[in-house]
Amino acid sequence: MKRIHKTILTASASVLAVALAAPAFAQDSTQVDEVVVTGIRASLQASVEAKRNADAVIDVITAEDIGKFPDKNVAESLQRVPGVTIQREFGEGERISIRGTAPTLNRTLLNGHAVATADWFILDQFKASRSFNYLMLPSEIVGKVEVFKSPMADIDEGGVGGTVNVHTRNPLDLAPLSVSGSVQAFHDEKSGNTDPTASAMLSWHNADKTLGVLVGGIYDKRRIRRDGIEVLGYQAVTTASGDGTNISGITPDQTVYAPSLIGSSLFTQTRERKGANFAIQYAPTDKFELNLTGLYSKMDADNFNQNYMAWISQKIGALSTSPGSQFNITRVENGTATAGNFNAIGGNGVVFDAIDRIAHTNVGSIDLAGKWRPSEGWEFSGRVGYTKAKGATDLQPFWETNAPTGLTYDLSNGLPKVAFTNITPTTADDEMTLGWVSANTTVNDDDEFYTFVDGEKFLDGGVFSSVKFGLKYTDHDRDVVQTYGQRRALFGATACGGHACSLADVANGVTPGDYLDGIKGPGVLSSYLTASKDKIEAIYAAMGPATVYDPNNPNVGGCIGLSNCDHFGPLESFDFNEKTFGGYVMGNLKGEGWRGNVGVRVVNTKIETNAWRVGVSAGTPGAINNPFGLMAPTTGEKEYTDILPSANFSFDVRDDVVIRLAAGRVLARPDYAQMAGFTSLTESLLTASGGNPDLDPYRANQYDATVEWYFAPQSILSVDFFYKDISTYIVQGATVEKLPLQAAANDPRVVNPANNCVLQSAGLYSCDYNVGRPVNVAGGETKGFEVNFQMPVWNGFGVLANYTYSDASSSSGVPVPSNSKNIFNVSGYYENERFSARLSYNYRSKFFVDYDAERGYRQLWSDSIASLDASASVNLTDQISLSLDAVNLTDEKQTDNYDNDKNRPARIYKNGRMVFGGVRFKF
Repeated sequence: MKRIHKTILTASASVLAVALAAPAFAQDSTQVDEVVVTGIRASLQASVEAKRNADAVIDVITAEDIGKFPDKNVAESLQRVPGVTIQREFGEGERISIRGTAPTLNRTLLNGHAVATADWFILDQFKASRSFNYLMLPSEIVGKVEVFKSPMADIDEGGVGGTVNVHTRNPLDLAPLSVSGSVQAFHDEKSGNTDPTASAMLSWHNADKTLGVLVGGIYDKRRIRRDGIEVLGYQAVTTASGDGTNISGITPDQTVYAPSLIGSSLFTQTRERKGANFAIQYAPTDKFELNLTGLYSKMDADNFNQNYMAWISQKIGALSTSPGSQFNITRVENGTATAGNFNAIGGNGVVFDAIDRIAHTNVGSIDLAGKWRPSEGWEFSGRVGYTKAKGATDLQPFWETNAPTGLTYDLSNGLPKVAFTNITPTTADDEMTLGWVSANTTVNDDDEFYTFVDGEKFLDGGVFSSVKFGLKYTDHDRDVVQTYGQRRALFGATACGGHACSLADVANGVTPGDYLDGIKGPGVLSSYLTASKDKIEAIYAAMGPATVYDPNNPNVGGCIGLSNCDHFGPLESFDFNEKTFGGYVMGNLKGEGWRGNVGVRVVNTKIETNAWRVGVSAGTPGAINNPFGLMAPTTGEKEYTDILPSANFSFDVRDDVVIRLAAGRVLARPDYAQMAGFTSLTESLLTASGGNPDLDPYRANQYDATVEWYFAPQSILSVDFFYKDISTYIVQGATVEKLPLQAAANDPRVVNPANNCVLQSAGLYSCDYNVGRPVNVAGGETKGFEVNFQMPVWNGFGVLANYTYSDASSSSGVPVPSNSKNIFNVSGYYENERFSARLSYNYRSKFFVDYDAERGYRQLWSDSIASLDASASVNLTDQISLSLDAVNLTDEKQTDNYDNDKNRPARIYKNGRMVFGGVRFKF
């Protein structure tokens, strides 16, 4: 600790010394007549000036030109900001983290107000997170992005890490008539597909600048592919689980952990985005203004995930029920059975999942803002708006085939390898018989109504230049509805052309020839027979609609045993409502060579959540029938009030040197799903997850100290020290609860006495589940520093670089999600009147991702991540240019492991390179 503090203080002193020791250079630079610049340099200059003049600790990104943001994705531009990292699981930037905090602990605003968000990916739909998904924000509409790292009383609460405010363009700020846009082609290296993308924006205002109109639209299509190897969880194995003789390689009663499933996954997706935005500004006088803005963006996100897996968990489960079955553990490392083999007796050793997800997400907002200046001493503003988002897996035709076989596995060097002794993955189609089908739906609805009013009184003389005050009200709803589509009874012995279904009925050839390139090695399963998405959908369609379960007549319609009915899924469904009411008072300060603000924000939060309890006794109020048993509604409530003071001071110690000091109290509310009273089951592992309506929010006291040297135009050298004292973290607590399990009487889970299964009705048991629910634990601290440097070097060349050190710890000893200790960004650029180019490298060290709710709540860690991106453009005329952008030039792979242990690999993915090329225009 002392060494870290000494390093921070030394770095601070060094930067300040350099700043104060170079007055001649600084004075010379400020005396040069300003040169009008465009493109990259204009963007950097605008960003530096915005940071220089800010009243808080912020970073700013400014678009290079109308409709030309620095990256194709706003999140990918934000990762260039000191202290900001992104999540890019499917190749595109989706979520951001600021200063070592999880994405959900950061707030994103659109023109100063909230914007609804919902997700396309089914696991994210279940999480119902607060984190904003930047896939739904077209970069073409963005003019400027501010990243507030210190709080101000007049900025919405909700970000412990920071608050991002995205500004869209307004017509009265642009030329009287401007038209801009682009037509490009997108190429995905992995899929080999090339698709169109286009955008256009038209802005107009009258000569008096009293009325302006802006409209824009985008179309974007991307067919992508991701290759991967996955280990889906680990489970305890001990000689006591069988008769003491059918597990070899460990001593009696020794416990080791073996992989549950090892698979080679192939993910493909078609993303088709359509969006539009508008702005209407009316300013009849310099005292009154109205601004009506709207945004709509929709992405169709159909995806198809195939995974050919060694089913080790079923082979382990059969050890106690199938005489002659054998598990030979051939290597144990750090408590993990990293190599072993099973004979062919007992249980299916291979399972192939083909999961077809017909999905989409959309977001919309409508916002009316007004300003009124009745006199020189007063200004009032108000806003009212509504935002709504929906993310849905509209249908999930699930096709699972399996076969009995022996197998061998090896996790050497973190690269999982498998081999099957009784089946050939590339040709064994008839043996792979249908074992499971379903067609579920999941829908997330997220919407918010908001209204607020602000006032400002300008003062003459004294230390206060003005006093601001305001009130705000929000009403937010988040609903998650799961519907189970069970169609197993329809897939009988003659469902597929007069015979039982198998992989042969949906076969679509083997995996592509370059599948797992850059990942695979000897022994890795890199070729297998795949399924056809169209064939699976055709078979489901031929089955016709399933019977809808009637809770008032549970034995009618063929729904007995959950085999052929669509029914509401109470285990994952919930309603969530959150109302906030608050206000603030803030004084803006100004003196000779300094400025700042002090204020306090007070906000009251009321939460109500509704879910279902399954397995209640007869006579429970509100109880109704469900295929999982009787269920009844359950309600949770929570209310709290927070007082959030803040202070920001900026000192102009010289014309080109600014020192800032800031302090404040911040909060971030738990995710919606974390506070809901639902319970979601993973029946295969007898684990479950659910919410906790009694959670407290994250709260933190934070402090900043910065030194900023603006030594030349478009240039800055700064050091920022930050410290956050976080009062509480939210982690997964573990309990054992009786929950339903649908299974046969001889199922290993039912037979195992440790699970305490009790028969409830035909095919339905009540068993002990290990349940994870979020709980508040002791907080911790995050401390570190950021160093930021940028300047034009010579003759059109320039450089940007920043480094962030972030040390996050918790008092309870649990790891802090999303915190990378080391983050580094460097960009070089060249620009003249005809040509511009930029090369950017981004790196973050390893970090704790989260607890894997799907796999027994094991810790999931990510290895370090890097990306090299590039862009270039040639101006054919003043109005038309050719552009080329490339993402992930070095074709990096993403590697995760469980429990921060290299002996327990979790997943290795490759997304490949992505390239955009085309024409931009502006008139």
